[in-house]
Amino acid sequence: MIARRTAPVLLAAFMIAGCGGAAEQNPGSATPSGSTAPAAKAESDTDDVPDEGDMTAVYEDATTPEAQNGRQLLESAELLENLAASVNDTFNLPGDFQLLGQQCDQPNAFYDPNEQAIVLCYEDADFAEAVFAKNGDPDPVDSALNAEIGSFYHELGHMLIDIYDLPITGREEDVADQLAAFVMLAPDDDGTIDPESVKVVRDFAGEFRAFADEEGEVGEEQFAGGHSLNQTRMYNLLCWAYGADPDANAAIVSDGELPPERAELCEDEYSKMDYGWATLLAPYVK
Repeated sequence: MIARRTAPVLLAAFMIAGCGGAAEQNPGSATPSGSTAPAAKAESDTDDVPDEGDMTAVYEDATTPEAQNGRQLLESAELLENLAASVNDTFNLPGDFQLLGQQCDQPNAFYDPNEQAIVLCYEDADFAEAVFAKNGDPDPVDSALNAEIGSFYHELGHMLIDIYDLPITGREEDVADQLAAFVMLAPDDDGTIDPESVKVVRDFAGEFRAFADEEGEVGEEQFAGGHSLNQTRMYNLLCWAYGADPDANAAIVSDGELPPERAELCEDEYSKMDYGWATLLAPYVK
């Protein structure tokens, strides 16, 4: 579990991108090979974005058994504190925001722009622990916390799109999943991706597999919804984890988690995504 690594990992996503890493590679024909223009422009704009606030972690009361267990999982790991610190250490925020642990009476996580808050529902952590244990995970608590890290960075994607008025193409829910993967798969200082970070993404994907199993047969409501299907989100995350380093993460394909036909596209898919997010967010990084 990488709760205590979130701040340096998030910073590394931008430090490496600005030092000849993924953001300066050629992700496809639409981007000039070796171009440094986006990074240079982003650097010049950074001073124009003031840092006017912080994100603070708050654990609200829990009264039901599910919420109490979820709160205990998050609080004992100091997960909210570490996630909030990762944001404060990385971004110039236009105001104060909260990261709330909250009883919601259902598994969920969401960004509330009116309250300037990201909410991680205690029931989501409780559900994740239960399904990982049911599926024979050797450390269901660790895997559940990893899934909550993924949920947080997904909601952070929504928050950053909102507060920075970021231009996006595609459904916002899919783009927010990209941000989560971009952060969690950020390489270390030596340019390699920590296997534990890859496990975080795989556990986040595993929660979507569990949601799909719980959901059963999908119908018109799911097909027409603003979110991609749970299994689609699962395969997207696995694809990006594989594409970030196909050699190191070959087991994602060989173990049968990701079909080979999709895997062939993943390195290029991840490279373009990595370039896009690094470029979009660079002006707002400390």
